[in-house]
Amino acid sequence: MGPTMSLFTYQARDADQNAVNGTVAADSARQAREMLRERGLKIENVAPQSVRAKGGVWSLRLWPRHTARQWSLVVHELSLLLGAGIPLIEVLDTVLAQQRGPLAAGLTQVRERISAGAGFAEALAEQPDLFDPLSVHLVEVGENAGNLEEILGRLGDFQQRLWEFRDRVTTALLYPAFLLVFGLATTVFLMTFVMPPLLENLQETLTELPWPTRVVKAFSDALLSYGWIIGLAVLGVIMLVVAALRTEAGKRRWQGWLLRIPVLGQLALKQTLARTAMIIATLLKSGMVLTQALQLAARSADNLIVRDALVEAGRRVAEGSDVAGALDRAGVFPPLAVRIFSVGQESGRLEELLTRLSQDYEKQTATAAARLTALLEPITIVILAVFVGFVLLATILPILEAGNALQN
Repeated sequence: MGPTMSLFTYQARDADQNAVNGTVAADSARQAREMLRERGLKIENVAPQSVRAKGGVWSLRLWPRHTARQWSLVVHELSLLLGAGIPLIEVLDTVLAQQRGPLAAGLTQVRERISAGAGFAEALAEQPDLFDPLSVHLVEVGENAGNLEEILGRLGDFQQRLWEFRDRVTTALLYPAFLLVFGLATTVFLMTFVMPPLLENLQETLTELPWPTRVVKAFSDALLSYGWIIGLAVLGVIMLVVAALRTEAGKRRWQGWLLRIPVLGQLALKQTLARTAMIIATLLKSGMVLTQALQLAARSADNLIVRDALVEAGRRVAEGSDVAGALDRAGVFPPLAVRIFSVGQESGRLEELLTRLSQDYEKQTATAAARLTALLEPITIVILAVFVGFVLLATILPILEAGNALQN
């Protein structure tokens, strides 16, 4: 089944005449009826589900973070319901009744695949745009070990911590970004709507404008005459940058450059390492061997530089090297992380120490983001004050000179 299938709600009765309600993914209502008859159900009604429940690949691409956050909440619900002894199909029906958008369509297809005999992990793996590799592998581990509800609980806790961590960093950087955008918008407004009529009147009174006013007038004239060209040029540069960042080479170059920035580089690296340590610890607690955990952590890493280092470390560990030496040779991981891996492997407490390392890096990242925000806020305010003050100076000076000229 492809991700573009429609969803249909149905009311039916089983062989014992019990009412059965739910959703089914199909290409058409006719196909939905055929699928329900194959299950032995007597159909009473089949209707397309509300458009709110649809979404498909396009809306998924528009709101990927929203869908990922939805999935993190669903994982907790799945763990809770499975722990209560409810069969997986009924659990999915219960969860689906509360979902909308692309995730509802995806989970419906997962339910249909499980009803057809597929495993839970196999059904999730068929939709990589919705369900990340970590979720798929942990579900597979839980299915094989027979403790799916426990594994889903760990996955839900991990995802919840990850989203809380991201929210703290995003919130810390949001205010300076707002100040900068608002200040630039205000400056452009003054240059294009306030200054031109004012300067036009002052030029009739003064033979020569003060130099701050001439500077502002030059920028104002440029925006009025070539504003659309400047706008198109800025838009073109943004599109080129976005296109370059979507390529692996461009993304790798940007991330490598980012890691070399004194403050932001350490912030980005610790954020990535906190997530990586959390993933490896979660996988090890679930019974996965270290080499597989490193491979999966590499696939889940957003930073390609860290991903390459994890892949190389996993290869060296598979060849017989110790994990600390393999990570040290990668040249990306700080000494603390390398030492934690070394001590954890020797003592048999690697997952415990990695959990503590992840928590420590989370705190360091949150503290660094807060300090960066505290530093950026006054800097942004000063820069904006200089811009706005210069514009005000350029406005007030000719008014004062025009007043003196009229008095004389």
